[in-house]
Amino acid sequence: MTRFSLVDVFAERPLTGNPLAVVPDADDLTVPQMRAIAREFNQSETTFLLRPGEAGVDRWLRSFTPAGVEVDGAGHNALGAWLWLADQGLTGDQPVVTMHQRIGSEVLAVEVRQTPGEPARIIMDQGVPHFGEKFTDDERLAAALGLEPSHLSREATAQVVSTGAAHLLVPFATREAVDAAEADSRALAALLAEAGGEGCYLYTTAGGDGAAAYTRFFNPTVGIAEDPATGTAAGPLAVALVRSGRVPADAPVLIEQGHRLGHPSRIRIDVTGDRVRISGSGVITAHGELRLA
Repeated sequence: MTRFSLVDVFAERPLTGNPLAVVPDADDLTVPQMRAIAREFNQSETTFLLRPGEAGVDRWLRSFTPAGVEVDGAGHNALGAWLWLADQGLTGDQPVVTMHQRIGSEVLAVEVRQTPGEPARIIMDQGVPHFGEKFTDDERLAAALGLEPSHLSREATAQVVSTGAAHLLVPFATREAVDAAEADSRALAALLAEAGGEGCYLYTTAGGDGAAAYTRFFNPTVGIAEDPATGTAAGPLAVALVRSGRVPADAPVLIEQGHRLGHPSRIRIDVTGDRVRISGSGVITAHGELRLA
């Protein structure tokens, strides 16, 4: 038997946020088995917990999409895994503990904060920000998203930014425009390949709700039609907003996502120079066993 759990990440109550399948004790699983399990769960990502086999690292995390693509970066895939570890008592009983995770080629710090009677809160480092190319073909970009160039914001230009995973950040003028987008998966995938981005993060700073931005995320390159909460895209967006002066540098950046899918999520990002940290909590919604033989 292989255990699994479902975790609603960036959620305050069940059946909101971004659902993640977590498979612990995955050391004996082959990569083809991991890919098959991710396809079976059909969540945007399934995360497998493995022994690190190296000093200074507490957990090795590997995450796959339903299309079998392995993804890096510390987003809901990692945050949900640490919520599960804390729920199982595997991060100790101290109010605050710092641990380290390997994701892809990076080893990143994770802070677990626990208050009796409440879900754990996880604060994770992301990678050092990297700003890629800008994408200035507004007509092609808008067409790939089923919109018109007039829907795009004139206050910023679409650009690829990474804090572990590179995503194309696309600014829109209004929340209504973000909600109206209907991605042409083939056209968008071709555009992203050209731009050097993995996924496409639509955002507007006119979102309201006390948040810095209102967002949606499409990622046809790894088989994700739309994701309700994308930490690996929220981090780059927060850095871009801070460095452009569109949000204060000394305050948390709150990002809304998932409303269009009926899974509202709020992601917090803290940016201090090149240090980018994502934080949130969630709810364990299910436990079960996989029968693989």
